[in-house]
Amino acid sequence: MVEPLMLLAFLPAALALNLTPGADMMFCLAQGMKGGARPALAASAGISTGAMIHVLLAGLGLGALVAAFPWLFGAIRWVGATYLLWLAWKTLRTPLAKGGAAVAPRRAFRDGLIVNLSNPKVILFILAFVPQFVDPSRAVLPQFLIFGAILALGGFVINGLVGAFAGRVGATLTGNPRAERGLRYLSASVFGGLALRIGWEAARP
Repeated sequence: MVEPLMLLAFLPAALALNLTPGADMMFCLAQGMKGGARPALAASAGISTGAMIHVLLAGLGLGALVAAFPWLFGAIRWVGATYLLWLAWKTLRTPLAKGGAAVAPRRAFRDGLIVNLSNPKVILFILAFVPQFVDPSRAVLPQFLIFGAILALGGFVINGLVGAFAGRVGATLTGNPRAERGLRYLSASVFGGLALRIGWEAARP
């Protein structure tokens, strides 16, 4: 269902994205700093569950649209490139911040799920990132689910580890401005690089 070479290209990109800080990671970090590893892992599981729901909805919608209007796939990719460039610019200008409050694991899962599902930027990001690796000549939904599962699993592991070691990670982010800026520059570079990849492919004959 997925081209092996495309899967190999997706894995390091997904890892880089999972490692760069965002709202989900900061939420798990806050849970871990205030409640320890259990609520942090529960929150990470809720976030990953929400991400898979977003992936399913995006894959169903995009698959139907591409089947009806094949030209729309290219248009969606260009819109996604523009959004990724905007994310890169915003990441460079916005300092990282902690958010949320740690609670019991069951509630942490629910809060993580709600935080993810109620954030429209998540599905926008999925529509911007995942189609860069999707082959429109193949079934779109299975590819979305495979790529989404890789993102969700990687996010669960990395965000959970960040939450479990929240004290040390939090001290680095809040007490070391150079480290905080470096993480933002890394995030912006990943987003910008993906956008440039789209333009490079479009410019080729």
